[in-house]
Amino acid sequence: MASSKGRIYSLDMLRGVFVATIFFFDAPPAEMYPILMHSQWEGFTLAEFGFPLFAFIMGVSMAISLSRRNPPLKKLLKRVAIIFALGIFLGTLPHIFSLMFVENFTLKNFFDSAIVHGRLFGVFQRLALIYLFAVLLVRGIKNDIKIFGAAFVLLALSSASYHIYAPDNPFAVEHNISRAVDFIFPGANHIYLPTHDPEGLYGTISATASVLFGYLAGKILIDNANLRDRIFFMIAVGVVLLIAGGVWSRFDIICKNLWTTPYTLINAGVDFIWLAIFMKLFDFKFPKGKIYDLLIAFGRNPLFFFFANSVIVLFLFILPVGDTNAYFWLHQHTTAKIISPEFGTTLFCLLWTILWFPVAEIFHRLNLVIKI
Repeated sequence: MASSKGRIYSLDMLRGVFVATIFFFDAPPAEMYPILMHSQWEGFTLAEFGFPLFAFIMGVSMAISLSRRNPPLKKLLKRVAIIFALGIFLGTLPHIFSLMFVENFTLKNFFDSAIVHGRLFGVFQRLALIYLFAVLLVRGIKNDIKIFGAAFVLLALSSASYHIYAPDNPFAVEHNISRAVDFIFPGANHIYLPTHDPEGLYGTISATASVLFGYLAGKILIDNANLRDRIFFMIAVGVVLLIAGGVWSRFDIICKNLWTTPYTLINAGVDFIWLAIFMKLFDFKFPKGKIYDLLIAFGRNPLFFFFANSVIVLFLFILPVGDTNAYFWLHQHTTAKIISPEFGTTLFCLLWTILWFPVAEIFHRLNLVIKI
């Protein structure tokens, strides 16, 4: 296994690719090509693979970490609390920036938007919760086959509850069990959209299964078996999950907003196969080249880059420039009118991603690893 100081290159590279996709897909200033935009409700686009990939990677990292040490529960809870708190901070940040830079945005406005109507859940909060639930299940079950079974139990529970709650139309936007849970907790005043929260509490059930699948992939990754055998097994599991997801999609919709069962299975299947490909490319012998070094730098600091990108995008979205904001202004004065609106936006997102590479170069040269 190609590694350095305990690092596993295939995992670092997969995390690096994830970070790069976050830079690209996170906040397009206008419409891109439909295949690159998140689906409004049902369906799959390239953008739908990002968040589940990170949940999967979190599980892989968990397997590696727990194989080396068994940290006390107090330490795990501290990490969960930090990640959750970072999410709360990100949710409050637009209101803080508005208070600083937006004219006539008062403390009363801040209290109303950040406290009375502040969003409780978000991406980082979901990562914290699914990490917590997955690590508790893994530490409690300890048997890989039973963990695989537990993932399917979670998915079956999630799926069945949609059908029991609303048998005639289980996944209607304005009438489903996930929305009902959102309106109970944290309540209608504290969700992202009037109809639902895409990172709401109910979705953590199936999202936890994504982490468990990642954990099992991590166990294969660090197994002592021949690398070619592990790659073959990884691909085989991926194919099984893809088939299961395809079959389940006959009963449930594929929906990122609800993190439905087929959405989970298809993403996990793709992630197993991606990891197998990266094992083949990078764990026999790591190739030389600047691009690989930069992706490794991204991959060793995924939460930091994820968080930093979110902070900067939020700042630019709030910062007034004329009658618009700095983010839209940059788009309008750079790529917006090149060839077509969709092309211009896609090019802008690509350039935004490239702008992060000098930061990655600094991290690479200083060998920086920021742990959260």
